[in-house]
Amino acid sequence: MAKQKKVIVTAAITGGIFTPSMTPYLPKGPKEIIENTVDAAKAGASMVHVHARKEITGEPTADFDSFEQILSGIKKQSDVVIGITTGGAQGMTVEERFAVIPRFKPEIASANGGSINFCLSKLADGIDNPQFDWEVPFLKRTYDNVFKNTFKGIEYCIKIMNENNTLPEFEIFDYGQLNNLAYFVNNGIVKNPIYLQFVPGIMGGMPISLEGMMFMIDQAKKILGKDIMYSSVAGCRKMFRFETMCAITGGNVRVGLEDGIYIKPNGELAVSNATQVSKICGILRDLDFEIATPDEAREMLCLKGKNNVNF
Repeated sequence: MAKQKKVIVTAAITGGIFTPSMTPYLPKGPKEIIENTVDAAKAGASMVHVHARKEITGEPTADFDSFEQILSGIKKQSDVVIGITTGGAQGMTVEERFAVIPRFKPEIASANGGSINFCLSKLADGIDNPQFDWEVPFLKRTYDNVFKNTFKGIEYCIKIMNENNTLPEFEIFDYGQLNNLAYFVNNGIVKNPIYLQFVPGIMGGMPISLEGMMFMIDQAKKILGKDIMYSSVAGCRKMFRFETMCAITGGNVRVGLEDGIYIKPNGELAVSNATQVSKICGILRDLDFEIATPDEAREMLCLKGKNNVNF
């Protein structure tokens, strides 16, 4: 009997979706982000996905100095695989967004599968007394926002990552984006292994449901090949149910305060990324899964190793 492969557990530490008024536990500034990341790794995370936020206000930022401090701070304290965002900030050009790749040369980084009406405006409805002036306008202006990822931009992203030996983590927001990716596979631009991060539940993208996820996994294998590796975001109060399903189907899992701020469906807030990592690791172990160590994750994803990054 074939041995069950180990599961890569990713912690998405802070992201650029939720705001400080929604939870007091959202990491802000390099110090808090580093501490949350190191604790998540100690709790069992094989890999982390990192964004930067400003001190005090917690506003998302693409500032290189902040990223440098965060990335080097994590690396000094942990062997965890460090992945970084290429989402940038609103208004950035393609070249500006992906400048983080040649600058930091990470082992893995996000690469988007296509354009999406990435809308967060509904989240503003739950903020009656915002802590900071930026929060509500930041959320509401996404009602008129397109997260632009043209074929030209996607090709630029993949080639930059190939040049720096950085594995693209393809974020798939909708069914048609599998076909977008197939174009680059068929033209020899995307190299193996192919790692997908399904992102259901964003207003403007595919809905989140068990049936929908099973369809996406099935179609991804048919379009891109049976050997793909995948994980899924589950940005809802039922995060752990969806993540468990992803592991059972042969995939990996992702939790973290970027994706969901709860520890239970009743609305109890997660006090840290580590608590979410501990919970999903406990569930997986109870189901007889083994959790990949950072070095095992590197081997599974054919990553270049932490000593070959530029931070």
